[in-house]
Amino acid sequence: MALSQDKKTEIIGSFHRNDKDTGSPEVQIAIFTERISLITEHLKTNAKDNASRLGLLKLVGKRRRLMRYLKRTNRSVYNKVISNLKIRDNL
Repeated sequence: MALSQDKKTEIIGSFHRNDKDTGSPEVQIAIFTERISLITEHLKTNAKDNASRLGLLKLVGKRRRLMRYLKRTNRSVYNKVISNLKIRDNL
């Protein structure tokens, strides 16, 4: 359930800071969010796939830690990211 290269490039293009940026927190949060939605859709049809469920929980934890870091360091970018991705602010 990996992202296609085209989809990943599109996500990076919309959240990057500069042309060579692929690893900033906002880009990583956007990529994790897309992967989480793909795995969630997969689990709706394959409810007993516990390996994917574990991967989903790990991704959610990683995204949560990155969001906490981004909120602590740059509040305005954090607010922009959660509004663009339609993520709740539970931190």
